[in-house]
Amino acid sequence: MGRIVNLRWIAAALGVLLLAVVCVELGRWQLHRLDERKARNAVTRTNLAAQPASIDQILGPPGVVGDQHAWRTVVVAGRYDASKQVILKYRNVQDRPGFEIVTPLVLPDGKALLIDRGFIARQSSELMPLHVPAVPSGQVTVTGRLQRSERGGSTTGGTPDNGTARLINGPDFAKVLGLNLYDGYLQITKQDPANDPSFSGFPGPEIDDGPHFFYALQWFFFALLAIGGLVYFTKTGGRSDKSGAKSGAESGDEPPADAEDVEQPAHAGAADRGLRADR
Repeated sequence: MGRIVNLRWIAAALGVLLLAVVCVELGRWQLHRLDERKARNAVTRTNLAAQPASIDQILGPPGVVGDQHAWRTVVVAGRYDASKQVILKYRNVQDRPGFEIVTPLVLPDGKALLIDRGFIARQSSELMPLHVPAVPSGQVTVTGRLQRSERGGSTTGGTPDNGTARLINGPDFAKVLGLNLYDGYLQITKQDPANDPSFSGFPGPEIDDGPHFFYALQWFFFALLAIGGLVYFTKTGGRSDKSGAKSGAESGDEPPADAEDVEQPAHAGAADRGLRADR
């Protein structure tokens, strides 16, 4: 029995130690994410402070917006292709649900860039915006901030379907729209001629460290809690085992009384003597 108890204690201790190791690794992962966020924030600050430039000057021939280009301000000129406009559904800006209107801007060299023209707040429970502002005709000049193509893992929300989509993804849009699109898009900040006042603008990026440091502290605390609990229960369990063994030993020191040593009742002895006298 003692051996089974010991095996259970060992199994429980190993389980607690494994839990502590997992908590420590999760804490380290949060610190790693904190480092990544700080590096990304540094790039964002640099890009926000940079002077506007042409898109070719920033992206070059590959035409792919990467992490190093996020929030970089560019100026492009071209003509909107309203026939290939896409309405982004289920969008949310500053806790307001609504829609974003994305229209390709065809540049002089034939390439096109997706322009997120602005946000339209949803009215009541409408599934589509009641009014979509028309695009300006003729040549327009757009100033905006580059953003990476949005990706949603296994979802196909980046592929336009019947003029709507859920994500803005250059390569997926290109397949449906039949345009030579940049891989990424431009979030508009200024337009000439001016953008329609019905559109709401977009907030800037969040440049902070986020909750990663405090999450890491929580995981490290859970690890300490697990180790502390193991130490406590090991000590209390050890004392309980010793006291149980001691009480068992004390009860086993005195052998059961022999039948011959048991004192007979007085009346039983008298009856026995009378019986012998009769004999």
